[in-house]
Amino acid sequence: MRNIVVVEDDQNIRDLLVYALNNNGYRGFGYPGYESFFANIKEVNPSLILLDLMLDGKDGYQILKELRESEDYKDIPVIIITAKDNEFDKVKGLDMGADDYITKPFGVLETISRIKALLRRVPQNDTSVSVIDYEGVLIDYKKRKVFVEGEEIILTYKEFEMLYYLMENKNIVISRNKLMEQVWGFDYAGETRTIDVHVRTLRQKLGKKGKLIKTVRNVGYKLGE
Repeated sequence: MRNIVVVEDDQNIRDLLVYALNNNGYRGFGYPGYESFFANIKEVNPSLILLDLMLDGKDGYQILKELRESEDYKDIPVIIITAKDNEFDKVKGLDMGADDYITKPFGVLETISRIKALLRRVPQNDTSVSVIDYEGVLIDYKKRKVFVEGEEIILTYKEFEMLYYLMENKNIVISRNKLMEQVWGFDYAGETRTIDVHVRTLRQKLGKKGKLIKTVRNVGYKLGE
């Protein structure tokens, strides 16, 4: 599970974002400013940072500058939080190395969707397992390869993401809605029936190992016993 840090001095906004993160498959951590953030960054080891620029004391620009100058933290994705329609803040933040921005006021679902999109395209310094081998099925996330009893099989992007998520959470029942959120994101407007179609084709491609993916009636799916 990925750790996401929120650096925001408005407690109501900070608590709202942390709550949303904790309910969408992440571990959320909130800090009001520079000192508390850097006091905990090593322990938390964030996969992504939501950073308000207008902080009391040392502002978000100083935090962003120190992150990008650090050998340990320079590659952590950063989404800056800016005032509405303040183009100067957006441009300056992006020029300093931010990966994306959201403007206040913002929608929580859009923010979660942007986080997912950024984590999909930016290399992570998180603790997720890259290679998982289970009951003759091996998946290598970094190389985007899947092997069944030593033979490589070809999956679509969504089939691959779904299989990896199921294997990463083996023996845990995953609801259709959760699969939709994790694999398609909030910006996907389809129905959960799409999940059933992809599971069916995924089982076919896995051959006899397709039976590892079990249907849990009225809930969703799980991989394993």
